[in-house]
This record gives sequence, C-alpha cells and structure tokens, in this order.
Amino acid sequence: MSDAVLFDAREDGIAIITLNRPETRNCLAEDVREGLYAAWKLFESDPALRVAILTGAGDRAFCAGGDLKEMVQTGMRVPPRDLIPVPYDNVELTKPTIAAVNGAAFAGGWLLAQSCDLAVASTTATFAVTEVKVGRSSPWASPLIHMIPQRIMMEILLTGKPITAQRAYEIGLVNRIADPPALLDSALELAREILSGAPLSVRAARETVMLATEMGRSAALRAARHASEYCYNSDDAQEGPRAFAERRAPEWSGH
Repeated sequence: MSDAVLFDAREDGIAIITLNRPETRNCLAEDVREGLYAAWKLFESDPALRVAILTGAGDRAFCAGGDLKEMVQTGMRVPPRDLIPVPYDNVELTKPTIAAVNGAAFAGGWLLAQSCDLAVASTTATFAVTEVKVGRSSPWASPLIHMIPQRIMMEILLTGKPITAQRAYEIGLVNRIADPPALLDSALELAREILSGAPLSVRAARETVMLATEMGRSAALRAARHASEYCYNSDDAQEGPRAFAERRAPEWSGH
C-alpha cells in the first residue's frame, strides 16, 4: 500500500479505505488506482474483515473522477476495462461495502460511490456524471437503472449537472445523510448494523439483491434459493433460533 490510498483494518471487523490525494481532489490518478486495487484485495483476503467503508481525504471531494491531464498525455480513447477498480465489474468482493461520500463525487467518483453496496453522504456532498461536459462517455453508469428512475437517470447523464446530497437521498442513490463531522460515524453505525447479523446470512442477502437486479423474477428466485443453501445448512442457522429461544445474544461463527 502506498500513501495514495490508506487502509485501516479495525479490530471490530470494519476496514476504512481512504483515497488520500486531497490536493488533487482525490482524482483517479495512477497511484490512487493502484492503491485502490491493493486495498480491495486486502479487504477481500482478510477473513477478520467483514465490511469496508470507502471515503476520501479532506472536505472538498470524495473523488473528482479520472485524471484528465493523464488522458491528454496518453491520448486515451476507450479506457481499458481494468483502468479503475470497480466492484461487480473487475473486482470480485463477497463482503458488503459502504461509500462515505464526504464531498464531490464526480464522474469516476460517482462510479466508485455507485459500485459500493450502500452509501452515506455528507450534507455538503454533490454528485455528477460529468462526461458530457468533457466529450467522454459513461457506459459504467448503466447499472444506475436498477437504482434510480429512468427519467432522472436520463437527466443526470444528458445534462452533467450536479445534484445535492439531499436530492441523491430522495432518488434512492444514498441511504443516509449526515452532517460533515458525523459522516464517518454514520457510516460506522451502518457497518455495525450489518456486523450484528450472521456473516453467512449477510453474504446470502447481498447475493440475493444482486441476483434480483440481473435476472427475471423466476430465474432470480431459483438462483437466490441456491445461493442461500450454504447459509441454511450452517451452524449459525441453528445458533440464531437457539439464541432467540434462550433469550441471549447469538454467537456467530461464520460456519
């Protein structure tokens, strides 16, 4: 790990990943991209870590998007698929992620927030898909159709105009809003709520949501049932009802 992306593996099972280039508004320069690839790999490979929070350093930007100077220097046309590490695309994760959006999330920054499972935003955060302003395109925004209404998505992509955190919350892009000083605490609270659940149940729930977004109703039901069998057959599936009957907190083993 370089200092471009900071990785804090907490003892409570939460990893905090911080884009650490506030002087460039945490734009996705090469060192940030490489650091983020390394951070996602560390998170996924550590069995003690169960939830990751992605945020940006400073109070101006979560991530201002791609490095336009690099695009000019390299003459970049179609970006390579592996240019930016994106969960559900070129990064495989089996555990939940939360975006803690502390400022501007523009273009590639919107992409990073969109690719996390949940999002918490500062009241001062702004979101925009700005590609039409710089002659680029945003094919990565296609999964938005499963998150927000079509006409709202159309306006966001066609105009490139930013929306506020409140508007992002209203349209369903953001789960929670917090005052700037309380942003990380709000994200940690959400992470702890996830941690209180059985690990295998959380994994099966995450897979169910993603299957439902990618398949028709009947196919999603079949696939979700299959994805849930490991959870149902686990020790934790017996521990949960037993703990309830004995009026105590369950002791999850993850097995």
